[in-house]
Amino acid sequence: MKIRAEAPGDELAIGRVTEAAFAGKPYSDQTEHLIVSRLRQAAALTISLVAETEGEIVGHVAFSPVTLSGGEVNWCGMGPVSVLPERQGDGIGSQLIRAGLEQLNLLGANGCVVVGSPKLYPKFGFRHHADLTYPDLPPEYFMILTLQGATPSGMVAFHPAFYGSAQ
Repeated sequence: MKIRAEAPGDELAIGRVTEAAFAGKPYSDQTEHLIVSRLRQAAALTISLVAETEGEIVGHVAFSPVTLSGGEVNWCGMGPVSVLPERQGDGIGSQLIRAGLEQLNLLGANGCVVVGSPKLYPKFGFRHHADLTYPDLPPEYFMILTLQGATPSGMVAFHPAFYGSAQ
């Protein structure tokens, strides 16, 4: 398997992988593929990586800028993370996440936030932090990873593409 940056022409395959990965999940509103598309259209994909096996895209991870109420800059949000259902559990998502976090470090990012499973993301260093929050979400599902500098406090907002119309 090869992890590489998204390239022109990958858009449809990334959309299919993302749509399939979240199909039928009770925690999903089934619009994750639209979020990726809107982030791309807004030129807001800080990092977009695919996992490829024998020329087929089997996974994808997106990182995009977030806004912190305290004015801190250079923070990103991770997600969605998508792997084809038949390949879930093979470690593809973990490899994508690790590669993306390495790239964030190389870019000099101050940190990364994620909304997701409190059982999954701590293994990558993400932790709940009481002083940095995301509105209307149980706190255990919002985690942060400080890459450099101090951990900020306040509220986080994901890029507007996350909140766009699902049409």
